[in-house]
Formats: sequence, C-alpha cells, structure tokens
Amino acid sequence: MGEATNHSGASDAALSLGRGRPAICADIGGSFIKAARLDGDGAFRNEVRMPTPAKDWPAFRDAMRGLFDAAPEAEALSLSIAGVFDPDTGLAVVANIPCIHGRRLAADLEAAIGRPVLVANDADCFALAEALRGAGVGYRNVFGIILGTGIGGGLVVNGRIVAGAGGVAGEWGHGPVIRPQDGCVGPEGFPAYRCGCGQVGCVDTMGARGLERLDRHLNGVERDSRALVDAWVAGEPAATRTVELWINLVSGPLSIVVNVTGAAVLPAGGGLSNSAPLLAALDAALRRRILRRADAPLIRQARIGADAGLVGAALHWRTEAVAAV
Repeated sequence: MGEATNHSGASDAALSLGRGRPAICADIGGSFIKAARLDGDGAFRNEVRMPTPAKDWPAFRDAMRGLFDAAPEAEALSLSIAGVFDPDTGLAVVANIPCIHGRRLAADLEAAIGRPVLVANDADCFALAEALRGAGVGYRNVFGIILGTGIGGGLVVNGRIVAGAGGVAGEWGHGPVIRPQDGCVGPEGFPAYRCGCGQVGCVDTMGARGLERLDRHLNGVERDSRALVDAWVAGEPAATRTVELWINLVSGPLSIVVNVTGAAVLPAGGGLSNSAPLLAALDAALRRRILRRADAPLIRQARIGADAGLVGAALHWRTEAVAAV
C-alpha cells in the first residue's frame, strides 16, 4: 500500500463533509495519529496530532478512548489505517502497528469506548475522499491510485467503498505481473523484483523506490525519483529510457483495472503524482490500452492532499451511517 501525501490540505480548504451525526475521525500512521472531531455541521474541529503507540495495545486503546474526553457527544470512532481488515472476521493485518495486528480491532475498541467503530484501509479512504470531495466528484465508479513509495489503490462505486473478500479490494499493486525484460529495449533485460507481499514482479515494486532501482539497473545512475523525473522532463536520454519503460510496466496492469472496474476517473496521490508531465504520459499510455475510447484524461492529480485519510474516515462514517438508517 502506498502513501498519499501531496497537494493542499483539506483543513485549509475548509471542506464541508455534509451534515450528519458527530464522530471522532482519525488517520492512524505508523508514527503519528491525526484526529479530529467531525461536528454535525460537517466541519472538523479540535484537530490533534500524537505519536502512535505502535507496540503497546493498552496505550493505543487508551489513546482512542481519550479522544472522546473533549467530545462526549461524538457517536462513533472512524479510523483510516494502512492495513487490511477482513469485513467477515474483523481481523486486522497491519504490519507497521504490531499492537493491532491480528486483533479484531473494531470489536476490541467498541468494547473499550462503548461506541460504534469503523475501520477502513487508508487507500480506500483516499479513494473515498477523492470520489466525494476531490477529483472524482460527479463520477459513479472512481478508482483512486497511489503512486508513492509503493503502489496501491481503492475502489469507490456509487459513493461507497467497495470492501472485498478478506478485506482486499483495489489492491492492483500486488500479483506477479512483471516479467524480466518486459518492454525493455536491448539485450540486457532487468530483474523482476521481490515484493514485500512475498511474490515476485508485483506492480508495487514499481513505486518511487522501484523507479530508482530500474534507473540504476539500466543506466548505472544513483539518483532519487524526483531528480530522475526532472531529468526525463528535460529530455535526458538515459532518464527517458527509464521512465518510458516504467510507464510501459505500470500502464499495462492499470489498463486491466480500468477494464474490470469500469472506472471513469483515477485520482492519483503519492509523491510520483506531483509530476504533472509524468501523470500525463502515464494517462496517454493507459488510454491507448483500454477498451473504451476516452478523449479526456482519466488519471488526474488528487485534490484533497495530506488530509485525505482523515477526510476519507469522516466520509466513511457519513456514508455508512446513512446506509444503516
């Protein structure tokens, strides 16, 4: 799962999240927790930031319970976390927060705070935020893509997160789809890299770090992804070779995603999405490969920014609370 940290923040934009029942919303990262009270008028208030007690369950539980001390009227807790949450068993798979890994997180927190708890994957929350308040507004099927350290995504249909079996949906970053020498010009080929999920050749290995590794392999150059993309924009042949290969490797699997989901727009977040020329080139390659004709760009820079997880958690509560009525 990638990270989405780009563009302007939602708090600064004074986004209205719609009228409804108040809740506490939190974006849980491996290092920090960002939380706020979502009021009935749809505004965030009393935003706080605190370290994540990643290895201490009692401290984590107490931190969540403590968020209600200043907001006793809040009716629920809605969380955005980088992890997988099985909707049937409630079990959490969260590598970077060991104290909640393997727990029935929502049930355990509900017992501690006495209120309903919603938990969603951070990429799903990003996609929901963009679908309802960002680049995907007005579209029925929205597939949010993360082009960060790794590659991830989330699917929103008719304004609601699609939760798959086992809690897995929208994870286009995983699956052995890249083979050595795919799309490579010349005899040298390149390795299909091992992914953190245990497979070899996942698209997730073609995030920013994968782009850098590809550049080292093809050109013997040590530079970060921003310098590489800048060199490509400037027309450097070696950088062009790397970026064109990367576009070929990523646009193929992404075209399958579009054909399968029927996504009308793909808001993009993460560090690589900060390059408008890179997104435009990826979008052009994507539109050549999908079945339907699309004259307008499908891939668009995300609009919500660093608050996407928090906004998505709030909208998850709004949409699920309405659906439960």
